[in-house]
Amino acid sequence: MSTHYIAETLFDGDHFHHHLAFSVTNGKISQLGGEPHKNAIALLGTVTAGFIDVQVNGGGGKLFNHAPCIATLKAMMQAHGSLGTTGMLPTLITDQLSVIEAAADTVAKAIKTQLPGILGIHFEGPHLSQPKRGVHASQYIRPLSSAEMQVYERNDLGIKIVTVAPENVSPADIKKLVTANVKVCLGHSNADYATTMAALEAGATGFTHLFNAMSPLQSREPGMTGAALLHADSWCGIIMDGHHVHPASAQLALKSKAEKIMLVTDAMSPVGTDKTHFDFFGGKVVREGSKLTTVEGVLAGSVLDMIGAVKYCVETLNLPLAQALRMASTYPANFLGLSQKRGKLTIGHQADFVVFNHDYEITQRYINGIKQV
Repeated sequence: MSTHYIAETLFDGDHFHHHLAFSVTNGKISQLGGEPHKNAIALLGTVTAGFIDVQVNGGGGKLFNHAPCIATLKAMMQAHGSLGTTGMLPTLITDQLSVIEAAADTVAKAIKTQLPGILGIHFEGPHLSQPKRGVHASQYIRPLSSAEMQVYERNDLGIKIVTVAPENVSPADIKKLVTANVKVCLGHSNADYATTMAALEAGATGFTHLFNAMSPLQSREPGMTGAALLHADSWCGIIMDGHHVHPASAQLALKSKAEKIMLVTDAMSPVGTDKTHFDFFGGKVVREGSKLTTVEGVLAGSVLDMIGAVKYCVETLNLPLAQALRMASTYPANFLGLSQKRGKLTIGHQADFVVFNHDYEITQRYINGIKQV
């Protein structure tokens, strides 16, 4: 059975179309163009492939670390889904082994039961650098051990990302992670350029929140930031909320490797709520407007959402809307190895799409062709 639509405007990942008819059959795009069906549902606004967020710590009042359970994943997906996300990797920041194992078990259950929107898991730590740990709990930062490796080697977790500091995780261990089908990202690191490049040669393919919590680009030492900008084949997540990255730095990154920059939120629990503070590893994180900090003033994730990041790219960075949408959908899908399924609206792709209006408000969203409420 097919469902038929006519979009006021549709972005397919490459081009904009106006008054375009399309159909969905068995959860996939089955027709694009042609005469609209007599029972076509009108979608007012812009239809685009659903957004994919590879770094989501929380939302809907829930933080994945605090309660790594299915109820948390549902709350996170509901909050971010209402803001344009149709696929995410719930992200567990540095924690004790028992929490890592519980988070893995929960995501495995979500994957097995096909919980809408859950694509896998991102372990952001605990194998990080103390000097660049940010708000990650110092007492839990540690070397990679066989206990954690057993979790990362599981084959029931969907897509797996592990963020490591390459000065503390050897190229041999990076190769071992890659062999276990882990996408290795580099971040929270004080590594020099040579160490970073060695990690990339070992199989690391991404950088976690470019510019933030990584060794900077300097004249005589390019650092991790320089390696990330120069390396043509690696991917960079970037937090476009106006707090984590200066607009000029963002524009420099885009000029360096535009088609390898993807939007991420690094979102914390207040997203989708009016909460102004939450407890965090014995401390407190406070929200002031669109900014989250510890009481000491250290940035602590964000309250960013994907449609907000798209809006920032267009209105502050003056990027074409098409580029901003690709950064939210196409490029994350490419990074995750999902380019044949998600990230564009083409025949045969999964019918994950959202509709937004001129004010960048999400008015409708669909996962597998099913309207989400």
